[in-house]
Amino acid sequence: MRRIVLILITLMITETGGIGLAQAEPTLVHNVQGYHILPEQGLSRFSVLVFDNGKVLESGDNALLEKYPQAEKIDGQGNTLLPGLTDAHGHILELGENLLKVDVRGSQSAAQAAQQVAEFATAHPQQDWVTGHGWNQVLWPDKNYPTAAQLDKTISDSPVFLTRVDVHAAWVNSKALELAGIDKNTPDPQGGQILRDDNGQPTGVLIDNAMGLVSTLLPEQTEQSLNLALNTASEHLLSLGITSVHDAGITQQQAEFYRQQDKAGELSLRIYAMLAASDPQLAQMLEQGPFSSQDDMLVIRSVKGFGDGALGSRGAAMLAPYSDQPHHHGLMVTAEEKLPALFEQVLGHGFQFNFHAIGDKANRLALDNFEQAYKNVGGKALRHRIEHAQVVTLEDIPRFKQLNIIASMQPVHATSDMNMAGDRIGTERLKGAYAWQRFLQQGTVLAAGSDFPVELVNPFHGLHAAVTRQNHKGEPLDGWLPSQRMTLEQALRAFTLDAAYAAHQEQVLGNLTEGKWADFILVDQDIFEVPPERLWQTRALQTWVAGERQD
Repeated sequence: MRRIVLILITLMITETGGIGLAQAEPTLVHNVQGYHILPEQGLSRFSVLVFDNGKVLESGDNALLEKYPQAEKIDGQGNTLLPGLTDAHGHILELGENLLKVDVRGSQSAAQAAQQVAEFATAHPQQDWVTGHGWNQVLWPDKNYPTAAQLDKTISDSPVFLTRVDVHAAWVNSKALELAGIDKNTPDPQGGQILRDDNGQPTGVLIDNAMGLVSTLLPEQTEQSLNLALNTASEHLLSLGITSVHDAGITQQQAEFYRQQDKAGELSLRIYAMLAASDPQLAQMLEQGPFSSQDDMLVIRSVKGFGDGALGSRGAAMLAPYSDQPHHHGLMVTAEEKLPALFEQVLGHGFQFNFHAIGDKANRLALDNFEQAYKNVGGKALRHRIEHAQVVTLEDIPRFKQLNIIASMQPVHATSDMNMAGDRIGTERLKGAYAWQRFLQQGTVLAAGSDFPVELVNPFHGLHAAVTRQNHKGEPLDGWLPSQRMTLEQALRAFTLDAAYAAHQEQVLGNLTEGKWADFILVDQDIFEVPPERLWQTRALQTWVAGERQD
């Protein structure tokens, strides 16, 4: 249930015989190591936070204990208090669904993953389809894509659909291929690829739009399944200290579901939802105009566009061929010739456009189309974003600033990709890859997220990756491409104030100044005092949304 506003209103008879209102005293959290980012001053510290009616009254030192003697006092026991963290690029309902599926993220081989699938199927015999997520052939000894035959050895009677860790490829068994009618004669769909063996037979891996050949057969979402997914995801996100998520690409059905949940007061997590540009009902959704609830729990004023695929599956659209696959340039999920009309449609309706672009070609196409759309329909002030901005040519990076484009980036992608990015694109193109400091130093706003469930949700993994560019083992020793590391202050800003700015919400979220929502967390270690290599071990102890404890 949504937090209950912290005002107790009682009727009382005034001295004049009239009816008056008596309001509860504010709440005061003290004995904390508080940190937040102020727009001009930067990092600011405090030891006391006071809030009432779900919003911050002020933060400061122990003098506030005397200023608010009647306040309900909560002892923070010396723990660190931070603004609630925002994940600026995640997929809430997909996360909830994945938490209810087989997770093969930790598998050490295709055979092990197939065995996990079989065990899950045995434990859940009521499911017609076995679905799951998380495989990554790059981490397996042979680094080869898996095959349907490997799944068939452990499960052949039920269809299987497993998304890769980046959600840009799917691994299916022969039963799924049969049900979808995919065989040697099936053509690759536009923006997708069916991997094939030397004889032209499908191997069982489907890239990008080819996944739709099978995914359309999966059981449809219902209100009951959406409720379960949302509640499961929200509980998980809040437990990790995330109080707001920019949900990157929702359907019309999901948008209506969110509106219903908001109207019923059932949202426990703030959602900044992006409408999926691929939804057939996009025009109708745009005609509805932007939506924002009075308590800022749900905002719908942006669109998620789909550019290219992912680097790991060689689907990212590149200007030059892949270094490890000559003559292959990746692919565009949305056809290049359709982009101008799409950009003008979204901007023309006054919606922010958040465009997925990983490869340098996709990023250039996004920048080109923003520039042209500004000339034709305007909209430069809408704070448009490029989601991921992973590989950008050095000459295109300044265009982000010139075109007022926000770089919505995920620090954990760098540490996940560092074991293969060099192989994919070579040393020269790495100069513009995961280039956080290049963006920050030119004044580009950087909003940070995780892209869950592609990556694990934990935001402290993101802070750690941003500051160290190392994995949890401290590798590589000096960090991968260390010149692009963020400072901890920059990273915290990207997960709080600048993430709020990227959602047009910096006036109500992002730090704990007067009048903003009292969204905050208490964590078990002082992130500004512990060694950077320990940042990922930080745990959220309490999570508060609008002055109400959620954990």
